[in-house]
Amino acid sequence: MLRLAARVCLVALALGNMSAARAEPRLNVLATFSILGDLVQQVGGDEVAVSVLVGPNGDAHVFQPSPADVGRVRDAKLVFVNGLGLEGWMPRLVQASGSKAPLVIVSTGIQPIRDEDPEHGGLDPHAWQSVANVRIYIGTIRDALIAADPEGRGAYEAHAQAYLSALDALETDVRATIEKIPPANRRIITTHDAFGYFARAYGMTFIAPQGVSTEAEASSRDVARIIRQIRASNVPAVFLENISDTRLIEQIARETRARIGEKVYSDSLSERGGPAATYTDMIRHNTRAFAAALGG
Repeated sequence: MLRLAARVCLVALALGNMSAARAEPRLNVLATFSILGDLVQQVGGDEVAVSVLVGPNGDAHVFQPSPADVGRVRDAKLVFVNGLGLEGWMPRLVQASGSKAPLVIVSTGIQPIRDEDPEHGGLDPHAWQSVANVRIYIGTIRDALIAADPEGRGAYEAHAQAYLSALDALETDVRATIEKIPPANRRIITTHDAFGYFARAYGMTFIAPQGVSTEAEASSRDVARIIRQIRASNVPAVFLENISDTRLIEQIARETRARIGEKVYSDSLSERGGPAATYTDMIRHNTRAFAAALGG
C-alpha cells in the first residue's frame, strides 16, 4: 500500500513537472511601449514572455535607452515596434545590441495621418487611438508570432480571434458613448496632439497647444493663440494627459474658464490597478472622460 501511494505521488509529481514545463513561455519578446506590450500579451498569452522598454506612464517620444535596454533588445527573439516615426531611437538601440531578431512594425497597413512634426517624418504615429487600426495591429502581431513559433499557431490564432471580438465590443461602446455627446460639444483641448486618429474615427475635434512632440514647449505666443482660439470657438473642456506637464493646461483653463476633464491616457497605459491598465481599459476610460466633461 505504501509502495502504491509512493508511486502515485511520483506520477503526480512528474505530471506536475510536465505541466509546468508546458507552461514555460516559448518566446521572449520585446515591445517598445506599454500599450503595444499589452496588445502583444493579449495575442501571445502564456506562450510568450513580454517585456517593454517604455513602461506605464512613460513617454516614448523622449525615451533615452539605458545600457540595460541594450541587453533586453539583444536577448529578445522578436521585437515589436509601432513605427510611423514614434521610436526614433530604436535603430540606434538595435545597432548597439547587435540583435538579429525580426523587427515587427505593427502599424504596417495603417492609413497614416500627416502631421508637421519632422521628428516623426511627417506622420502621426498615434494610430492605436483608433480601434479599427488596432485590429490591424493584432493581425500583424499574430502573424509574426506564428512565424517565430509555428508550434503555437493554434493558441495565437485563438487568442487573436478572442481579442478581435473584444475590440468589436469596444468599438460599439465607444461609438454609443460619443453619440450621446451633443455634436456642438465634441471639441477638446489636450496637452499633446495624440488623438488625431480618435478624432478621425469618431467625429471629434482635438486641439493641442504643443503639437505632436512632447519635447517642445509652447511659447507665450502659442499659449495666447490657443486661449484666443478657445474663447472664439467656445471649447467646453480641456484635458490633462498622463505624460504631460499639467501647468500649461491649467493656465489655459484659468484664463478661459474651460472645464478641466479627468486625466486621460494617450501614449502609455496607467500603472497596474489604475484606470487604464490595458488597451481596452484605456479607450473606455478616455471615452467616458470625454463624455462626462462634454455633456454626453
